[in-house]
Amino acid sequence: MSVRSTRVKAVLVSVGLLVAAASAATVAPASAATQGGASTYIVLYRGGASSADAAGTVSKAGGALVANYSQIGVVIARSSDPNFAAAVQQNSKVAGAASTAGFATRVSDTAADSGPVGPPVPVPGDDSLSGLQWDMKQIHAPEARAINGGSRNVVVGDIDTGLDWTHPDIAPNVDFADSASCVSGTPNPDPNAWMDDNGHGTHTAGTIAAAKNGLGIVGVAPNVKLAGIKTGNADGFFFPEAVVCAFMWAGTHHINITNNSYFADPWLFNCRNDAEQRAIWVAERRAIQFAQSKGTLVVAADGNQSDDMSHPTQDATSPDDTTPVTRDITNACAVVPVEVPGVVGVSATGNLREKSFYSSFGISVTDVAAPGGDSILQLTAAAPNGRVLSAWPSALLTSTCLPARRLVDPSSGATYCYQQGTSMASPHAVGVAALLESTTGKTGSALAAALQQVTNPIPCPADTSAYDPFPAVDGGAPQTCQGGVGQNSWYGSGEVDALKAVGG
Repeated sequence: MSVRSTRVKAVLVSVGLLVAAASAATVAPASAATQGGASTYIVLYRGGASSADAAGTVSKAGGALVANYSQIGVVIARSSDPNFAAAVQQNSKVAGAASTAGFATRVSDTAADSGPVGPPVPVPGDDSLSGLQWDMKQIHAPEARAINGGSRNVVVGDIDTGLDWTHPDIAPNVDFADSASCVSGTPNPDPNAWMDDNGHGTHTAGTIAAAKNGLGIVGVAPNVKLAGIKTGNADGFFFPEAVVCAFMWAGTHHINITNNSYFADPWLFNCRNDAEQRAIWVAERRAIQFAQSKGTLVVAADGNQSDDMSHPTQDATSPDDTTPVTRDITNACAVVPVEVPGVVGVSATGNLREKSFYSSFGISVTDVAAPGGDSILQLTAAAPNGRVLSAWPSALLTSTCLPARRLVDPSSGATYCYQQGTSMASPHAVGVAALLESTTGKTGSALAAALQQVTNPIPCPADTSAYDPFPAVDGGAPQTCQGGVGQNSWYGSGEVDALKAVGG
């Protein structure tokens, strides 16, 4: 996340710095949270129960059906009746219901490969701003793309705030047929609906697959296709109805890999033992599991709270759409999507190949590490501001990208922005996964395992005192690293290496 992204979460509050169509039966337009006095609800059907009666059940309880994701028994509804949740649960097939404004099992292995792999398509050389991409050099992306820049048959779904599909570094690789906005809880494929109105989605997409076209930057996998799945709104909130819709879209549209640089709002930790949060907790996991069962690899950012997510004690961040209330938590509470089984979790590194000061971590959460930037502990000659450069919508440059971080390509007028966060780390790992699938044909869980093998191990540091000024945002615990070389809580199996992914 840009450091407040996990909401797109680009603000690291601890230091006060801005570091930063599924089978849906659509009945009426909807929006996240509340609109015109109505609230959006997740209605969870019991496992194995059919949701075919959803329209009638929702109407009888005083609501309107937005979407019926019958494959997973999850329904999105809207109602202005404060008793709607209690009323809809009178149906014996309904396991729970919750307003998404109040809250924000291991999957089966998928097929081992996606079929024949085409011949590698190299794209050697640099673009006009490539010299500023320390992050790409760090993971050997230039050498990798000289061997294989990725396959046009691989589609990466960027589950984010949309894409600026007019940006000259993004436009050549946009997959319009597999893009949609899910903000309302039901997919809208109109390109105007999934245009990026925040900037975050265009930035992550550029890191994954900015085109090798002579201008601006180059992504990790510049030949693969990008599907924009707009799930975060203009304010950067990713509400549960949008998250469910996004994964159902990915699973029904043959999306090979998804990037997830966010947590599902408004709760950082979702607790399955909470009667209301459980409906959302289960619904989101069902949707992710559905996508995974179709062969989609899900990659997600660890977050920017400096938290050890394997040993949580407090949530001081939630709800992040109103006033946070500190609450004690346990491992019965988890961050979505990164803590869902089968999801590849990514921590952030800076230009010294050390964990970024803000990056969350966890021995049970972090699978790999990737460059996300570090503007405090890892300033170097190659990375003088510590941050990662990527594409940015020109319409948003003055309003959402601070002046010191703006850049305009002189040859094209295209705009770019420096950001930092685990939001920036996750798309690097996704790009490497796309190269790996392009090379090997592996998908799903087989691709996840292979990704963890194309890394450069980093051991836990002997001295962590540099991180003492940055304790966990939630609970205030000091940052400590567990494990050895090849698998530890800060770096997982190590930092991803694009060259290893293409057999170099």
